[in-house]
Amino acid sequence: MIFNRKGDEISKSYIEHEQFFPQPGWVEHNPTEIWVKTQKVINNVVNSAKIEFSDICSIGITNQRETVVAWDKNSGKPLHNAIVWQCRRTADICKNLQESGYNEVFLLKTGLVLDPYFSGTKIKWLLDNSQKVQDKLKDSSLAVGTIDSWLIWNLIGKNITDYSNASRTLLFNIHKGSWDSELLEILDIPLEILPEVRPSSDKETYGLVKKNVIKETIPVAGAAGDQQAALFGQTCFGKGEVKNTYGTGNFMLLNTGKTAVSSENGLLTTIAWKIEKDITYALEGSVFITGAAIQWLEKGINILSNKEELTNIMNDVSDTLGVFFVPAFTGLGAPFWDPYARGTILGLTRGTKREHIIRAALESICYQSVDVFNAMEKDSKTKIRVIRVDGGVTKCLPLMQFQADISNIIVQKPKINETTALGAAYLAGLAVNFWESQEDIKKNFAIDKDFYPLMSEDKRNILLENWKKAVKKAMKWIEN
Repeated sequence: MIFNRKGDEISKSYIEHEQFFPQPGWVEHNPTEIWVKTQKVINNVVNSAKIEFSDICSIGITNQRETVVAWDKNSGKPLHNAIVWQCRRTADICKNLQESGYNEVFLLKTGLVLDPYFSGTKIKWLLDNSQKVQDKLKDSSLAVGTIDSWLIWNLIGKNITDYSNASRTLLFNIHKGSWDSELLEILDIPLEILPEVRPSSDKETYGLVKKNVIKETIPVAGAAGDQQAALFGQTCFGKGEVKNTYGTGNFMLLNTGKTAVSSENGLLTTIAWKIEKDITYALEGSVFITGAAIQWLEKGINILSNKEELTNIMNDVSDTLGVFFVPAFTGLGAPFWDPYARGTILGLTRGTKREHIIRAALESICYQSVDVFNAMEKDSKTKIRVIRVDGGVTKCLPLMQFQADISNIIVQKPKINETTALGAAYLAGLAVNFWESQEDIKKNFAIDKDFYPLMSEDKRNILLENWKKAVKKAMKWIEN
């Protein structure tokens, strides 16, 4: 995506890439395919904008944070498919670490729980299971990083990540702002294979794009994990400001300022960004399957013809006829953290139609957000009155009304929906003074629509109680 000084979208190019599922609960991507298609969208977006590469002042990157790539730093070739954030293959590694009493040390240093979601155990799995990775480690040519690092490597030839992505690895001490030698030792991961950690908006820049990639030497000057980038793109710069991104999964972040707030309710403490010398922290609730459940209805079991149907279904079918859908296809994230939960549909009767199941899948997106929202209020000891939303499913306006109703909160939808990419652009532009300050950026924010809660308290309470019952049925489904 290309943005101008007002934060307006100038042009956009989008290409899907393939998802691989080698075993139940395992998810992989092809790193080469990602890089090839990245080059295509770079060229497409510049051509469609009818500008020259020389018109671009800076490049920012945002990425799925916990997806891991290992590559040969001499040849630049990947050594294994990328292991995706959704992949649960390291559930047993996490369980063994928990049983060995390591929960506390990881939580205190990283703000994260021991769950297959995070990058560290994926890196361990590659080191333990891939002969190619082991061979390259022996001859000192192994590089490992998340997708931002993989793209930065291909753009400028350096293995670099930012503070927000590093904070999602289980290997980074978020209080000291550095890779942690004790955690690396526990997981038996060598420091030298990891990327250099740089500010999310870097005035020194990460480096210039190589001329064999594009002809102009544009600086790559900013990076942030997708959820932190969305928080920045929503201009949630103040302590207590909240956003919720509706993508493949749902991710709610609350800016906690310069304080790393520990969670007692199943949330994560994470770095939001580092700009110059200042680290900003956030509380986060990560829900693994939301938009991915809609994808499954459409392409997995083929009961949804296209996503344009969703608004009509929400308008035409007033409720689910008692159906509840818990989309725990790869376990449950915040606030439950149960890798052994599985997807469950409850309350089916002879009167149930496809529209009821589709609506139940949509409503599950909002119920899971409420679970996180409640935990966030408890941890922050703050009554949250407004939440800013972004992501694909926010185009379904009746669903955003249901979110306001079931959460009992005002939901704000901004005029620019692509706030994740916008946040990456803001971070990169800030580094080269395209925008002078965060206050300068904040002037760009504009609301498209506010949604106010309209549901009665009695109805809300009944629906939430039934949702809790459904979640309990899905939990610990495959354990033992």
